[in-house]
Amino acid sequence: MRPILLFLFLLPAVLGFSQTKKQLKIESLERQRFEAMTTKNLAFLENVLTDDLTYTHSNGLVEDKTTHLENIRTGKLQYRSIQPEEMKLSIHRRTAVGTGIVNVTGVLNEKEFSIRLRYTDVYMKKKGKWRLAAWQSLKL
Repeated sequence: MRPILLFLFLLPAVLGFSQTKKQLKIESLERQRFEAMTTKNLAFLENVLTDDLTYTHSNGLVEDKTTHLENIRTGKLQYRSIQPEEMKLSIHRRTAVGTGIVNVTGVLNEKEFSIRLRYTDVYMKKKGKWRLAAWQSLKL
C-alpha cells in the first residue's frame, strides 16, 4: 500500500517537471527564433516555421512562410533587435500557445521603427520538433 501512496504523491511532481521542461525548451526555441530573425539565419527559420505558417504583424500585414522569409532575406524587413520582456506558455499535448511582450527595433521599407508588442503565437509538435504555426502581435 505504501508504494502506491508514494507513487500517487510523486506523480504530480514528475508531471509538473516534464511540463516545465517542455516550456523551457519552447521558450529557448522562441529566443533562438528571435535571434535568427535579427541575424538573417534563414536556414534556422526555414526549419522552425511550419509550411502553413500565418504570420500577422502589428500593422495588419499577413505573411505566409515564403513571404516572411523572403522579406527578411531581401532586407525589406530588417530586425535589429527583438527583446522579450515577458513570455508565458501553455502546453496542450502537441500544441503550445505562447503570449508575451517584446521590444522590437528594425527597418521596414527603409523606415526605422522601435515598437513594443504584445503577441500570441502557436507552436505545434510535428515529427518530434516544435515549430511555429502562427504569430499575431498588437502594438502597445
